[in-house]
Order: sequence, then structure tokens, then C-alpha cells
Amino acid sequence: MGQQEKVSTSLAGAVSEGISASLAAVDAELDRRYPGDPGTRQPVHTVYVPGNVFDAGTIRSWGDQALAALDEHAPDAASFAAVLGLSDDLAEDVYSRVRAKLEREPVEDLRVDFEDGYAGRDEDQDAARAARLISEAYAKGTAAPYMGIRMKCMEAAVRDRGIRTTDVFLTGLLENGGLPDGLVLTLPKVTYPEQVSAFVRLLESFEEAHGLDAGRLGFEIQIETSQAILAADGTATVARMIGAAEGRATGLHYGTFDYSACLGVSAAHQASDHPAADHAKAIMQVAAAGTGVRVSDGSTNVLPVGPTAHVHEAWRLHYGLTRRALSRAYYQGWDMHPGHIPTRYAAVFAFYREGFETAAKRLSAYANHAGGDVMDEPATAKALSSYLLRGLQCGALDTAEVDALTGMTRADVERFAAPRRGDLTATAQ
Repeated sequence: MGQQEKVSTSLAGAVSEGISASLAAVDAELDRRYPGDPGTRQPVHTVYVPGNVFDAGTIRSWGDQALAALDEHAPDAASFAAVLGLSDDLAEDVYSRVRAKLEREPVEDLRVDFEDGYAGRDEDQDAARAARLISEAYAKGTAAPYMGIRMKCMEAAVRDRGIRTTDVFLTGLLENGGLPDGLVLTLPKVTYPEQVSAFVRLLESFEEAHGLDAGRLGFEIQIETSQAILAADGTATVARMIGAAEGRATGLHYGTFDYSACLGVSAAHQASDHPAADHAKAIMQVAAAGTGVRVSDGSTNVLPVGPTAHVHEAWRLHYGLTRRALSRAYYQGWDMHPGHIPTRYAAVFAFYREGFETAAKRLSAYANHAGGDVMDEPATAKALSSYLLRGLQCGALDTAEVDALTGMTRADVERFAAPRRGDLTATAQ
């Protein structure tokens, strides 16, 4: 060991104490506003089914229709890979995983829709039925990991109806066994933070009426208007909406077609890769960063139906949009048709399979201080572990192969993916 250096200081301890005291309020604000990702599973997609159409067999029906589409239009790995441009080394693995996923868990997140997609004549009955069916699905183990409703918005014309449907649905859940852990509510067409605050008051009232823990009910905010991105005073409305949710916001979902129409984008060019869409989602992403609120992309309305040539074209479009979103860190999107979910899972699985080996080795090198050809920092280690964990959660990766290549347990990966403040910095030292 070399010669020990003399260490000298010039400042009294009171200086550090005084600075810490002056920043106490900022420290508390950082912890409150930016708690970091919750570390829970984020579904790769959300499926919307009209409330008058949803029934006990909806999830299995979507899986069966998706499998039938593969049987008809891409009956083997080679044909599916040819459509999507998958490499030879990925083709069989991705195809087999897609089919297994469609058989085991075809839908990760389902929203029973009482807004734009709803065409029923008795909303009370449909909302009560949705509550009963969802409760039964969770009891039987046939539910999607996440399920809930999209009610009507807080605008004056439909406000009372949206409040009543929320009440009927939540009351029905309680009467049929309680609120499931995977419950998700989606508030659409939010334009002002005050509408978010109003929905918070609604949920608070429901919790108080039933003796539920304060904050038990969270919700997603749909961004479908230009005013939700940029307010009249030039501020980013969406950031204020997250604050107005008082810790209840779980997600920001981009509404492709309402938002595009709001900006005057012609119907032929309304898509999730339009520059207007990129701008909106970038603002959403920055506003949500560190808050624990997840961002979801929108959907495509080009359906993979009809002749095989058209199905293949629609599949290529959907696959490309999904891969594009994943590369931009939008890990969730909407799927509007059973024919979309084969390419949703193909895109997701290919994304994680392609980068798995590199990410695993880089994380292992970081965790073991082994060096390598990339000098990673604590924040990058968090990103690497989050990447692996997302792949595990959706079925793109297997626990055994991640363990083998990283030399880490899943618990280790989870610790790196959702560290407490300062944990990764301490690990890197």
C-alpha cells in the first residue's frame, strides 16, 4: 500500500449542516415528486373492448383469433419472419414464443370502454356486468394481469355519466369480492389539471364511503388534446396534471387520433409516428420522468383483416411502429384488434431477444467491476437491468438464461432496476 496522504479541511462542520438544512425542503420535494419507477410490471399493451361487447370469453377469444390469423397468414416461423424481416437466428424463437404467449396470456391489459368505443343502450347495466365479469375472472384465474374501465371524461356534457359509471363499476367490484390488485382506471380527454383534481375528489369520496385506504384508487390520464401538452400560458399542462393527481396517476396514454385531429392533421396522416405525435410524447416522457408515472404510445387503425396481402402489409406497419416506439422508450401501446397482438408480441420479443446478450454481459461487468469495452455508469446499469426485467415480465426472456449470463438472481436484477436513492452510486464506488 502506498504512502498515506495527509487530509486537511478548512470548513467547520456547521457549514455542511447549514447547507443541508437550507436544502431540506428541496430534498423532501425530490422524494415526493420524483420517487422513481415503482418497480412493478408494466404491460406491453392495452386492449380496449366496448362495454356492450365485453363478455367472459373476450380475452380467450382475442387469443384464439390471433392464433387463427397466424394459422391462416403465417403458419410457420419462416413465413412470419419473411413478413416482418426477422433474422434467421430469431425467427423460430420469436414465433414459438408468440404462439405460446397467445395460448397462455394473450392480453396483458384490458380496458372495458365506456367512452368513444361504447355503443350500448344501458350503461348502468353494462358497467355492473363488467364489474361482475372482471371479479369472476380474477377469482377464476382467467383475468388479464391488468383490467379496468375507461369512463367518459370530465367535460360538462358527459361528466355526470362518467361519474355514475365509475361509481357503478367500483361499487360492483366491491360487491363481487373487492378491488383486484390489477385494477386500472383510465380518464380520457383531459385538457385542464382541474379535471384531474376533480377525478381525484371523486375517488377520495368513494374511498371514504367504503372505508378504503386513502390513495387505494389510481388512474391513467389520456392525452388527447393539444391543451394537455401546452397550456395557454405556455407551460406544459401534462406536468401540472401529474401534480394534480396527488400521487394517484399511474400512466400517461397518448391518444393518436383525437390528438392528431385536434391539431388539424388530415386523416390519411394521423399516425403514431407523425411529427406531432413525436412532439407530444416527448413532452409526456419528460414530464413523467422520475415520477413513477409510465408513458404509453397510442395505436394504429390499420387492421390486419381481409386478404393475406393486406394482412401482411398491416402486420409490417404495426410491427414497425411498435419497434419504433420501443426504441424511444415507449414500452406500452394500444392494440385495437386481435390481429394486432401477434405483431405486438413479435416486436416486443425481438426487441428484447436482440439486445439480451449484450445487456446481460454489460450489467454483469458493471456489477462485478469487471470493466469491458463500454464504461457504464450507475444510471446505465439501471437501464440495463430494467431492460432485462421488462423482457422477463412479458415472456421474451427466461429467468434461467438471464441468471446464467448475468450471474445474478432475478432479485438482484430487480434491485438494480428500481434502486433506492443512492444505491447504485454506492454500488459503483
